[in-house]
Amino acid sequence: MIGPDACFAALAATWPPARIWHQNGWTLRDGAGGGKRVSAATASADARAEDLAALMPQGPLAMLRPDQTALDADLAGLGYALEDPTLIYAAPVADLAEKPPHVSLFDIWEPLEIMRDIWAEGGIGPDRIAVMDRAAGPKTAFLARLADRVVGCGFCAIHDGVAMLHAVEIAPAYRRQGAARTMLHGAADWAQKQGAAWLALAVTEANVPARALYERAGMQQVARYHYRQAAS
Repeated sequence: MIGPDACFAALAATWPPARIWHQNGWTLRDGAGGGKRVSAATASADARAEDLAALMPQGPLAMLRPDQTALDADLAGLGYALEDPTLIYAAPVADLAEKPPHVSLFDIWEPLEIMRDIWAEGGIGPDRIAVMDRAAGPKTAFLARLADRVVGCGFCAIHDGVAMLHAVEIAPAYRRQGAARTMLHGAADWAQKQGAAWLALAVTEANVPARALYERAGMQQVARYHYRQAAS
């Protein structure tokens, strides 16, 4: 099974911030409005919890792995709230890849306006589309169709043999009708054709329906993380 480090490297490379720099043991990011994942600071072994507020005066936010227990406790002691426990799932693309049914899924780059509209309705606006634009390496967006209607979209990019699936959004009226499953297996099919060995994705621990879909498909939990955010 793929290890956590490879998954975190792919997660970072395929959903990149606008700017990244290092200071006082912390890796800091300017997400340019692209959400927590591209805005959170991550820590090296010598990072100190008490330094983070001065380094991020506009809103201290840290992303932590399970082995960073001491730092996590220090941030909690300073009043940083626990937010969005998240799991990373992965599976070999060979185990997931299926050619999508006829006209049910298309890989398209750049995204069409209707895809941008679906993302926007799900809270994935222009700043997150800009994150996709910044991603290097092989990448694509997916357009999912059901009953002759565009019902969903997603984004996938590859880093070092790992394809990360991001921003899966299915219109509420069409959920639990197979579009997300088609996208998952179709993304693996696309990734396999690009030479990737693994398909991975991040999902919040609270998203039980999505986790059930991934587990039914044979994906396994390989890593986890959470955020600590200072009170505003």
